[in-house]
Amino acid sequence: MKEIKFKGHSDELLSARLDAPSGKINSYAIFAHCFTCSKDLYAADKVSQKLAKYGIAVLRFDFTGLGKSEGEFGNTNFSSNVEDLIKAQEFLNSNYQPATLMVGHSLGGAATLAAATKLKDIKAVVTIGAPSNVSNIQRHFSDVDTIKEKGEAEIKIAGRKFNVKKQFLDDIDHTKLLEIIKNLNKPVLIMHSPIDEVVGIENAKNLYDALSHPKSFISLDKADHLITKTKDADYISSIIAAWSSNYLK
Repeated sequence: MKEIKFKGHSDELLSARLDAPSGKINSYAIFAHCFTCSKDLYAADKVSQKLAKYGIAVLRFDFTGLGKSEGEFGNTNFSSNVEDLIKAQEFLNSNYQPATLMVGHSLGGAATLAAATKLKDIKAVVTIGAPSNVSNIQRHFSDVDTIKEKGEAEIKIAGRKFNVKKQFLDDIDHTKLLEIIKNLNKPVLIMHSPIDEVVGIENAKNLYDALSHPKSFISLDKADHLITKTKDADYISSIIAAWSSNYLK
């Protein structure tokens, strides 16, 4: 595991880690963490390290304003996350080699789908518990009305406080993910738990229906949204490695 820093969409430094195989690197991947999470969340950490054992070097990083990255969370939005992912690819291209695989968890999964439409070197995308409508995330906000009326407000998510501005709501309201991915034309693996209480299983169906072939769906059975169990993370990693081998050189 190698600690890395690179410039994000606003030129502020993003904290990253590169989980590389002990032997030959078969390909590079980028992992996008879930909303308000970090690269050190159990799912991001476990899946990235497991993929490294399958010969895939994984770059995972904290989005601007989160974890150990610089910047203010209140100045970010879904579009800036997509731009951070593009910057991550530019960093790999300049210092290693371009990623050919993107893996995204929850809102990070939606961001990888959007980013992949702009990155020619990405050959395959995997989503884990991703939403099909990014604007639905605001239902988890504690005070949407105040944000709209006053321009910003402090909200609580999973017991942590975040400052959210109206521009964030405007951005997700104007992001039509299902329209965006109609132009993706790349292999996508959708992984979702049928008992996910944060992002319902209907989101997986919506994504699947909007995507063109080749596309695949894997049920995560009894996994929770944050993938907190080792067996689920191991299963996800093994499936990603096997599935992506069909598309990655």
